[in-house]
Amino acid sequence: MAKLIKEISKKAGLLPGVLIHIGEKKAEKVKITITEYDEMHFHEQEAKSIEECFLFKDKNRSTVAWINIDGIHQSDILGKLGECFGLHPLIVEDIMNTDQRPKMEDFEEYSYIALKTLHFNGKHGEIITEQVSLIVGENFVISFQEQEVDIFHTIRDRIRTNKGRIKKMGADYLAYCLLDAIIDNYFIIIETLGEKIESLEDELVSNPTPKVLRAIYNLKRNLILLRRSVWPLREVIGVLEKGESLRFKESTRIYFKDIYDHTIHIIDILETFREMVAGMLEIYLSSISYRLNAVIKVLTMIATIFMPLTFIVGIYGMNFKYMPELEWRWGEPTVLLIMAIIGIAMVYYFKKKKW
Repeated sequence: MAKLIKEISKKAGLLPGVLIHIGEKKAEKVKITITEYDEMHFHEQEAKSIEECFLFKDKNRSTVAWINIDGIHQSDILGKLGECFGLHPLIVEDIMNTDQRPKMEDFEEYSYIALKTLHFNGKHGEIITEQVSLIVGENFVISFQEQEVDIFHTIRDRIRTNKGRIKKMGADYLAYCLLDAIIDNYFIIIETLGEKIESLEDELVSNPTPKVLRAIYNLKRNLILLRRSVWPLREVIGVLEKGESLRFKESTRIYFKDIYDHTIHIIDILETFREMVAGMLEIYLSSISYRLNAVIKVLTMIATIFMPLTFIVGIYGMNFKYMPELEWRWGEPTVLLIMAIIGIAMVYYFKKKKW
C-alpha cells in the first residue's frame, strides 16, 4: 500500500489525463484477444496490434465484439485505443491507475465500470487484488486486466459451445456475465477465509501462541482488503439493478438483481467474519492474561508459604549470645517441625479455599 501511494504521488502537478501506469507491472507484454460472435457465428483471435480492434467500433455491425486486454502498463496502446473508441482521457487514466475504487460512470457512447478481482496466495496466506476495467458500448465490451489470469474462462467456454443465452443477447448481457464471474469468484475467497478462521479458532483455544496472533492479524488485514474491494461494489451493482444506466437494456437489468443479492450476501459474511476475528483477538488476549494470572497466582502462593518460614529463620539467624533455644538439644528439630506444620497447614488452607 505504501509503495502504491508513492507511485500515485508521482502524478502530483501533472495535467489531468496524462497516461501514467500506477501499480505493479504484472505482465511483460500486452496481450489482446478478440472474440466476435452472434447467435449463429463465433470467431476468436489474438490481435497482433491494437489497430486490429478499431473496426469493431462500427455501430452497424450485427455481431458483439469482446476485446480483452491483458497488461495495462503501455500508455501508447491504451492511448490509441481510447482515441479510436472515443474514451475520455480521464477514463483511460483511471484504467491505468490500479488503485481505483470500484465505480461506474455513464457516458453518451459507453459506460465505464471498475472493480477488483481477488486471488488467494496460499504460500503467503494473503489476498491479491487486481483491477478489472470494463468499457461497455453498443455492440462491444472492452475488458482490461493487469495480467493474463483468465478468470473469464467459463464465459469463453459458454460462447464457444453456445451454452445459455449469451450468444442471443447483446453486449450489455456479456458485461453482466463478466461481472457475475468476478463476484462468484469472491465466494471462493470467502470460503477459504472461513476455513482459516475455523482452524484458527481451534488452535486459539488449545494453544494461543504468538504464531496464532500473527495469523489473526494477517486474517484481519485480508478482511480489510476484501471489504475495501467489495463494499463500494454494492453501489455499482445497485445503479445497474435500478436501471439508472441507459447502456443496459431492460431485459438485462433483471439479472443484476441476482448479483446484487450476491454482493449483499458477501458483505454480510464479511461483517460476520470481522466480528469473529475481533472476538478471536479478545479471546487471545484473555487467554494470555489468564495464563499470566495463573503463573502469578502460583508464585504468590509459594511466596506466601515461605513468608512465615523466612520470618522464623530470620529470628534464629540473629546470632544473639543469650538465646536459650540455641543451647537446647531439640531446638533445631522443633523449629523445623514447626516450619513444616506451618507450610502444610497453609497449603491445606489454599486448597480448601480453591485458590
